[in-house]
Amino acid sequence: MPKQPDAVSGPGVRNLPGADFLDIEAQLDARERAKLDEVRTFVAEHVTPFAAAWWTAEQFPFDLLPKLGALGVSTPTRHGYSHLFHGLLIAELARADASLATFFMIHHDLFVESLYDFGTEGQRERYLEDAAALRTTGAFALTEPDHGSDVAKGMDTRARREGDTWIVNGAKRWIGNGTFCEHMLLWALDEETGAVRGFVLDTSLPGVSTSRIENKISLRTVQNADVVLEDVRIPEADRFPGIESFSDANQLLRSSRIMVGWLAVGQQLAAFDVARAYVLEREQFGRPLASFQLIQQKLATMLGNATASMALMVQIAHARAQGTERMDQAALAKAFTTERMRETVALGRAALGGNGIVTDHRMARIFADAEAVYTYEGTQDVNQLIVGRSVTGISAIT
Repeated sequence: MPKQPDAVSGPGVRNLPGADFLDIEAQLDARERAKLDEVRTFVAEHVTPFAAAWWTAEQFPFDLLPKLGALGVSTPTRHGYSHLFHGLLIAELARADASLATFFMIHHDLFVESLYDFGTEGQRERYLEDAAALRTTGAFALTEPDHGSDVAKGMDTRARREGDTWIVNGAKRWIGNGTFCEHMLLWALDEETGAVRGFVLDTSLPGVSTSRIENKISLRTVQNADVVLEDVRIPEADRFPGIESFSDANQLLRSSRIMVGWLAVGQQLAAFDVARAYVLEREQFGRPLASFQLIQQKLATMLGNATASMALMVQIAHARAQGTERMDQAALAKAFTTERMRETVALGRAALGGNGIVTDHRMARIFADAEAVYTYEGTQDVNQLIVGRSVTGISAIT
């Protein structure tokens, strides 16, 4: 069997197994393995060397978008790739930079997928080609200043129809890509019927204003925005006719929640990569850190967490391939993998000692970024309650 792509070798060091300890990538077909290798080469050249500077400066790498678009990995399952490949793609992007993976998921797995799932033929003709190639970018505008987990029952953004135009007023918060995207999937309540509506919002329309959320400690490269909507006039032609209720949002969120599980896998792979390389090189008391029992215990726990998380996500990918995945399974996947991720990155940070808290070393960013991943796409508490409701038949969510 060939050496895994992420295996460790070098002068004086025998070949060591990679972080994909169960060789999950072997389940991909030849085309998928080649594409994943292409993505791995791409991020090694264009992302990993620069991600620290983007993160520290809170700057988004716009010049990367044409190159990322040219990879041809937008909505991969719609182009013949497997759900397992899709998950490993997200993990590989996150392994290089969680911010880049988050951008990718917001744009492709929420905005572009919404065009496929709910858009009209005319909407797809107008928006899909440019969005898939990253000539334009999209966002998913659901969360509000006063409504996060309870937005399904507490959405304040309102839309009122006047002829062939909708007048929208309200506010959204934490909208990733929101400071620069050309379009958003905007969610609002129909004032007349109370039904949930979805729109392709052109962010250049009068009445749309955005401002960046500053001073984040996590995913600093991601441009999260506060969005204010004041009498914004959206044409009926830009309403998604396939969106009628919040269950339609759940269709997208179920898939996105699963992808966050894969992102958590990527974070753990990154933490293991960085920690192992560090302890093999760093010496204390005249010996490599890797020779100490407690350091090896940390690495073994990190690898166990990553492997268990990946194995769970593989099974979810198989369920998706059969069309049998459920929201409670997605909630369990997100809750479990991010809980394991939180422990894994903490162990990795501890293995680096003081160097684990300075962003000159990747581990500090991996550690900080995990906090956002732990919270977004459904908080840990809410996802656990979704699972609890499923296994007891009793809802603890008021």
